[in-house]
Amino acid sequence: MVHPTIAAPSELESRRLSGPTAFHASAALQQVHDEAPKDHFTLGWLVITLRNRSFGMVMLLLALAAIAPGVSIVAGLLLMIPAFQMIAGHPTPIFPRLIAERPLRTRRLAGLVERAVPILRYLEKVIHPRWSYPLQATKRVVGAIVFLLSATLVFTPIPLTNVVPAVVIALISLAYLEEDGLLLSIGLLVAVIMLSAMSLAVWETIHAAQWLGSLKAI
Repeated sequence: MVHPTIAAPSELESRRLSGPTAFHASAALQQVHDEAPKDHFTLGWLVITLRNRSFGMVMLLLALAAIAPGVSIVAGLLLMIPAFQMIAGHPTPIFPRLIAERPLRTRRLAGLVERAVPILRYLEKVIHPRWSYPLQATKRVVGAIVFLLSATLVFTPIPLTNVVPAVVIALISLAYLEEDGLLLSIGLLVAVIMLSAMSLAVWETIHAAQWLGSLKAI
């Protein structure tokens, strides 16, 4: 496992010290874009660069990547790692060395950031810190919901079914990053409704399959 080598306060400690000051994900993404190595970057470098905001930013980037076709399964698997670590109370994401040090093309990161930043800047006109919430408890809830949504990306590899869960994860990550309790509440509510509907659909499918099996046995 790779631990960040640059000492930094934990995500929760930094937010407690700084209070509900405005933080813009678009500015952080632009900084990542500007500071990225020329040819390749790694997830380990990304975590170190983002420091105390690494959980939210890593999940936001992976969620945006998961919207693209053909990437959702890999992105979903990667999302499960920081989501589980949020549940466990880790201060920053820790990826296995094989994943953390794997080189990724900088141009793909640049393309993702260049598409996302204008949208984020538009959304940030109405997003701001409000509805303060208990940080540690909320962090675990966000981790649990993102973990379940990530599982839908992995286990329902049907074309276009990745878009809605990925967008909801991005919404939750953005609200968590910018400390917007109202938007975070909306995102978590949407996630719970969506997960409940999917669970009901799976249950109905299993029930229908059992009913058809019983008919064939007659």
